[in-house]
Formats: sequence, structure tokens, C-alpha cells
Amino acid sequence: MLIRISLILAIVLALGAGVLNIVQVKDKITTLVSQRDDERGKKQQALADLSKAKTELTKTQDTLKQTTQELADSKSERDKAVATAAAQVKRADELSDKLAKTAQERDDSQTKLAAYQATGVTPDQVGKLSRALKDSQEAVAIVNEEKVVLQRALTRTQARLSMYEGTNTFVPLRADLRGRILVVDPKWDFVVLNIGENQGVIPEGELLVSREGKLVAKVIVRSVEKNRCIANVMPGWKLGEVIEGDEVTPAHPAS
Repeated sequence: MLIRISLILAIVLALGAGVLNIVQVKDKITTLVSQRDDERGKKQQALADLSKAKTELTKTQDTLKQTTQELADSKSERDKAVATAAAQVKRADELSDKLAKTAQERDDSQTKLAAYQATGVTPDQVGKLSRALKDSQEAVAIVNEEKVVLQRALTRTQARLSMYEGTNTFVPLRADLRGRILVVDPKWDFVVLNIGENQGVIPEGELLVSREGKLVAKVIVRSVEKNRCIANVMPGWKLGEVIEGDEVTPAHPAS
């Protein structure tokens, strides 16, 4: 009998412990489910926040891109406006200069007109005087040209005459004559100079060739054109190689 009571008591205690364990496990399961649901909610909220942040980031990037483009467009428009303003200022200055020049020309014309009116000369008389003055100026220019030609011929003739008479053994050239060598032929020892009859060069005239203030050679003119001449390097006077660009001056300048 005591054994049965003990067994029944053990069974009751075991059932009580089992119920207690079931209750405790149920509480743990309930807690775990609650924690899982809470974590799931937080995760979903985090995912939603992340998606919202991505959306806002995309919008911000688009806004930044648009703002950057607008800034570039504004800078370009500003540069264009500055360039346009500078061009307008320059044009305004040019117009102002032209206006001042025109006003000066107008004042000069009025002064000349007043002076002309004070003379009492008619327009026909002015025209005749103008034509006569122009003809006289042309005649003077022709005479001056002929004078220059005759002077050159006289100089050449006097130089040749002096050589023939033995009073001079050289041809004097203008003291202010200056020139440079254009072409050099080392094989035949002749050079082409950038001075000629118009500058006062005379055939048989002698010129000193120098470079940086040092004498290089002496040449004698053989043929003369209007603005150039050909000369030969004189034997015994070649102190160095003659090159293009060397300076030439009269060996016997006229007094």
C-alpha cells in the first residue's frame, strides 16, 4: 500500500514537473516569438528606411547634377555677357574716337571754309589755282627726278674722269652709304649687295666688308642696278670668309 502511494505521489510530482516545464517552455517560446517578431519589424523598418534613404540619395544626386549644369550654364552666360560688354565698351570707345576725329575735321573744314570765304576767291578760281598748283608740283617732281639722275651721271662721269686723268685711283662713294650682303659665291668670289644706283653706288667703287666691327674683306663694284649691285672680293683683302648679312661701307667716302 505504501508503495502504491509512493508511486502515485511520484507520478503526481512528475506530472507537476512536466506541467511546470511545459509552462516554462511555453513562456520561452512566447518570448522568442515576440523577440523574432520585434526583430522582423525592426529589420523591415530598417529596409524601409534604407530604401527611403536610397531614393532620397538618388533625388539628391539628380538635384546636384542639375544644379551643377545650371551653374555651368550660368557661368557660360556670364562669360558671354562679360565678353559682349567688353566688345560694346570697345565699340563705344572707337565710336567716341571717331566722333572726336569727325568733330575735329568738321572744325578744320569750317576754319578753312571761313578762310576761303575771307579771300573772296570764286570756286572756279580756286579750281584753276588747284590745277595749276598740281601741275607745278608734278613739274617740280619731274625736275627733281631728272636732277637726281643727272647728279648720279655727273658723279659717275667725274669719278671716271678722275681715274683717267690720274688725279684719283679710286671711285669715292657717298659717306653715308650703308648696305648688306645678300648672296655670296665663294667659288668665284663675288657677292650681291642690297644697295644700288638709287642709293648712290657707282661702278668700280670699293666697299669694306665687316662683321661685328671687324674687317672681313674689301670688294669692288662691277655692275649696278637700281637697288642692288654685284661686286668682286679684291685679292689680298680677304681676311676671313664673307657671309650673307655682313655689313658694307665705303672704302673711300666722298668728302
